[in-house]
Amino acid sequence: MRSDIHAHVPYARLAEHLPYIVANRINPEVFFSAQTLDHIVWEELSAQAHILHSAGLSTTLHAPFLDLNPGALDPGIREVTQRRFLQVFQAADQLRPRIIVFHPGYDELRYGSSRIDWLKNSIDFWNGFIPRAKESGSIIAVENIFEKEPSTLRALLEAIDDPCFRHCFDVGHWNMFTTVSLEEWFASLGTFIVEAHIHDNHGQTDEHLPPGEGQIDFDLLFSLLRRHAPGAVYTVEAHTFERLERALKNLNNYL
Repeated sequence: MRSDIHAHVPYARLAEHLPYIVANRINPEVFFSAQTLDHIVWEELSAQAHILHSAGLSTTLHAPFLDLNPGALDPGIREVTQRRFLQVFQAADQLRPRIIVFHPGYDELRYGSSRIDWLKNSIDFWNGFIPRAKESGSIIAVENIFEKEPSTLRALLEAIDDPCFRHCFDVGHWNMFTTVSLEEWFASLGTFIVEAHIHDNHGQTDEHLPPGEGQIDFDLLFSLLRRHAPGAVYTVEAHTFERLERALKNLNNYL
């Protein structure tokens, strides 16, 4: 598999699927849940990282996100979020990922009237992690989730203003929540994109379909990625083997 194409793999299933991953040369984006981080055996992770690196595979990571929020107004939530993210960087020391994807935690329904406070907290939070990202040789990439349009993410990216802090564009989330076109999103954030999460849906639920099996225009998406973010990693988010195989096959229609 090309080094710029990755596939979602929960860490809890990495050991089980490692022979398949190596045999099929799948570059994993390893997802760590909070529960996984609490029970991880670091010596096992080190051994798994050695197998992946020896096979010449590239890795990216996905941090936990449920209940976490770097810009939370409650300092206790920010403290827990910081602890979890530090655990992710401990895993990064072993896996040496190119990129670590984080959810930024902004939701207009909850924070619309407190946007400035959320943004200030988030800027302070991430500035504290930039040295850690540089130490690990990884790029932090904040992923769009509930954002209807890109202005809040752009404000965060411009305020941090560091090549170690960039954007992961999730086209499935964009299709569910957007009020702007793909062209408008890329005009605002295209130069910040270092990774794209590739999956399809019909705009109502996060179906995680293979590309081309929902309503997203992937010809347009990949043309915009080639124009604005030619070095981006493409991560397939398929949650079954069967869908992963279809997704990788369907990608050939666009790459």
